[in-house]
Amino acid sequence: MPFSTGSYFRSLLILKINIMESKAKKIPPQTQKKQPGKEKLMTPKPEFEPKTKPKEGRLEGKTAIITGGDSGIGRAVAVAFAEEGADVAIVYLDEHEDAQKTAAEIQETGRKVLLIAGDVSKESFCQKVIQKVIKEFGKIDILVNNAAVQFEANSPTEITKEQLLKTFGTNVFSAFYLSIAALPHMKKGACIINTTSVTAYRGSDHLIDYSATKGALVSFTRSMSAALTDKGIRVNAVAPGPIWTPLIPASFDAKAVAEFGKDTPMKRPGEPNEVAPCYVFLASEDASYMTGQVLHPNGGEIING
Repeated sequence: MPFSTGSYFRSLLILKINIMESKAKKIPPQTQKKQPGKEKLMTPKPEFEPKTKPKEGRLEGKTAIITGGDSGIGRAVAVAFAEEGADVAIVYLDEHEDAQKTAAEIQETGRKVLLIAGDVSKESFCQKVIQKVIKEFGKIDILVNNAAVQFEANSPTEITKEQLLKTFGTNVFSAFYLSIAALPHMKKGACIINTTSVTAYRGSDHLIDYSATKGALVSFTRSMSAALTDKGIRVNAVAPGPIWTPLIPASFDAKAVAEFGKDTPMKRPGEPNEVAPCYVFLASEDASYMTGQVLHPNGGEIING
């Protein structure tokens, strides 16, 4: 039988896909009734512990604020920051049990943690967050605007005014409120990191308002970086692809959850601890020459952004 190069490479591709699928976690159908979801109810649990040993205190002595820090990407970032030497203020809505678990993980590293519950879509609450952090830690070195909600809609006509205000209030207005309130306390060398999304670049026909908020955060990142460069404050962002967080079962039906992430080139959703290193890098001096940029841990999707 003559050798076929095409058949050989097709076989290699099939083998590669099978290997990637075998490494992927099996996510059973599941759903949650309330946004932004609770990690304690998820099966399997998202992976948040750092995949590799931390370096020697890249964030030693720093103070960080992380919204949506109770679970998902926020939890993984909070633990990774603490492992690198930072004290962490976790801002969350009302998922107290998830927040307590994250706090316990941080305390195990020997770092301090402050839990602040409330609605980041409210400007007055965001101002109180900054006041509490200054009172507890005396400074702010890192602000991670990560809190988000998303509501699936099969048609643009299903998006109500109330949903639009909720989505933009949580995802975008909070970033403005917290950044503006934090800036008077941020010195040269401080940084802001915003969580945008792959949907900011390719859109989403069933998450139109959510995608619009993430696009706004890309522009917010670029504009804020230009405004703050002279002050020595860096502003960057991370645009995750499909990541296994509580927001997923709280957003989609059980069947969609079971298929979540399988349409990526890697054929699986990412884990929070596969995204957290991006935030550690951007928060550290390793990224001292980066501002106005976006990192893309998205499972291989090319977005040219």
